[in-house]
Amino acid sequence: MLNRIILIGRLTRDPELRYVPSGHPVASFTLAVDRAFANQQGERETDFIDIVVWRKLAEQVSQHLSKGRLVAVEGRLQIRSYETQDGQKRRVAEVVATAVRFLDRKATGVPAGVAQGEEFAEEGEQDVPF
Repeated sequence: MLNRIILIGRLTRDPELRYVPSGHPVASFTLAVDRAFANQQGERETDFIDIVVWRKLAEQVSQHLSKGRLVAVEGRLQIRSYETQDGQKRRVAEVVATAVRFLDRKATGVPAGVAQGEEFAEEGEQDVPF
């Protein structure tokens, strides 16, 4: 079986860094990815894909990335379900990133680079809805 995704796009907002009860950092952001083809009106459409990053990689992403930055994200697709406080069931599709490549330079001159994470082993870390 293979579950691997590679995306290139721009952040729609600054990454949001949080900590789960076990103390591990988790960051989330949305990536705007243009489709490779135009629609019937000749316009290119954009997909907005939720990205989740764990541990050290989450801290690196939150420190070095901001809205509008161009990145390549490598990871796996995860579809999870959870129940809201009012009892409604929700399903969320997101990419859990294992590597993030910074493809442009920050305005302060920080060079493009690569940040890679490690797969996490604790099941409870996946239960954080955003």
